[in-house]
Amino acid sequence: MTIQSCSSPSSSASLSTSESKEMKKEASPWLIVGLGNPGKKYAATRHNVGFEMVDTIAEAEGISMTTVSFKSLFGKGFIGDVPVILAKPQTYMNSSGESVGAIVSYYKIPLKQVLEIFDDLDLPFAKLRLLPKGGHGGHNGVKSVINHFKGNSGFPRLRIGIGRPPGKMDPVAFVLRTFTKHEREELNFTLQDGLEAVRILLLEGFDKSATFVNSAKKIEQTVEELLA
Repeated sequence: MTIQSCSSPSSSASLSTSESKEMKKEASPWLIVGLGNPGKKYAATRHNVGFEMVDTIAEAEGISMTTVSFKSLFGKGFIGDVPVILAKPQTYMNSSGESVGAIVSYYKIPLKQVLEIFDDLDLPFAKLRLLPKGGHGGHNGVKSVINHFKGNSGFPRLRIGIGRPPGKMDPVAFVLRTFTKHEREELNFTLQDGLEAVRILLLEGFDKSATFVNSAKKIEQTVEELLA
């Protein structure tokens, strides 16, 4: 793993029109952040589905995530013709805002172009929900990000349902559990749906992406009702 510093693109008096457009695009990329905890101990746990979603995007779009920058595993590339930054904060969940805040500040990214992806205990397992803004809902990673944005929570978020803990199990212990074989198979389909939702978000807009996510949920519910 190499540690690289990020620098601003150099200017030139003889930029072509296409190069000028490229620099304008790079001036305001989308930031896609998956929340989770670093290290093998936490890999593939429920609390790390945000990391898994970013890994899915990176693999599908050919974006390398080997750079360490802004206290995160960090990659730059494109989805279609839209410039994107992918990040997986390595600060541990409760301090995610240290990384996210630094990236947003450096690249001057508007909050409407900062997509947070994280696990949600209050959503049924493997369900997705895309929202334009909102509170932290008790999620410490999101809470940290909002704190670093000085209380501003006006950024979109893709929530990935991990379900509720069984019986009287401590939620803290539950989110650090891995998935069963059946759950893993179901989650893999969800990650592909999330990838498509992100592509639609960046290329066609929030409303179309939210419609895709909500329609997928309705179709799943209809099938479940028919099979019940």
